[in-house]
Amino acid sequence: MNEEITAETSSGNVFADLGFDKPEEELLKAKLAREIRAIIQRRRLTQAKSAEMLSMTQPDVSAIVVGRTGKFSIDHLIRCFDQLDHKLDAEANRH
Repeated sequence: MNEEITAETSSGNVFADLGFDKPEEELLKAKLAREIRAIIQRRRLTQAKSAEMLSMTQPDVSAIVVGRTGKFSIDHLIRCFDQLDHKLDAEANRH
């Protein structure tokens, strides 16, 4: 089998490459979720304790931690930083 393999150069946004309707929004939500997950891990919080701090259910925390952000708005994810007593560096999250 001499099947030719082709590749395309990424745009730098996997969500745009995959044809999502709002790729910039999806990329930002993914970055926010990644940072929330990192905060939870650094503080060694359980998902139950995180849920209590974030005023949400444990399954919702689990969704964020694994990157399923579809049901969360950017504003909701940003509020999570406040509830975790963490300052969000807006400049760092632009890229």
